[in-house]
Amino acid sequence: MAEASYVPQLRKKYDEVIRDKLAKDFGYKNPMQIPRIEKVVLNMGVGESTADSKKAGRAAQDLSLIAGQKAVVTRARKSIATFKVREDMPLGTKVTLRSAQMYDFLDRLINIALPRVRDFRGLNPNSFDGRGNFAMGIKEHIVFPEIEYDKVDQIWGMDVIVCTTATTDDEARALLTEFNFPFVK
Repeated sequence: MAEASYVPQLRKKYDEVIRDKLAKDFGYKNPMQIPRIEKVVLNMGVGESTADSKKAGRAAQDLSLIAGQKAVVTRARKSIATFKVREDMPLGTKVTLRSAQMYDFLDRLINIALPRVRDFRGLNPNSFDGRGNFAMGIKEHIVFPEIEYDKVDQIWGMDVIVCTTATTDDEARALLTEFNFPFVK
């Protein structure tokens, strides 16, 4: 017997509601024109790792917990004496999420993490790059429920980049608004 495969809640919402609404609003003739979220990239820069190289490893562990997927430590390509950076020195960590893990992360981000951010007034609707991708920064990675506050020795910020197949910012904004991204009006 074949097991029923897991389909995230946001993916169901996209397939059942959002696709049809976007097709109607923008008048797409071909179903492949309808924008969708392609991937989510999480990035955590750890500038202090020039003094302590173990910090990038700890950041990678935290990012792996947040993403639900193993994070990769990013390393310096060139030496830069002014910043005390040597070639191949660990500087940060990143992870790329696709398919089910991506939708699960977005669900946790929208419904759990963002409401926990102090003084949160909404996302900037102008943070699009002109090609339908959205970028945002989070100042404290401890807003995610996977991180145990007591065990954290240092708080890091992180970048969240949502890549879509939309060709314009308006299409991408409409797509993310349908996913309940809390944009400032």
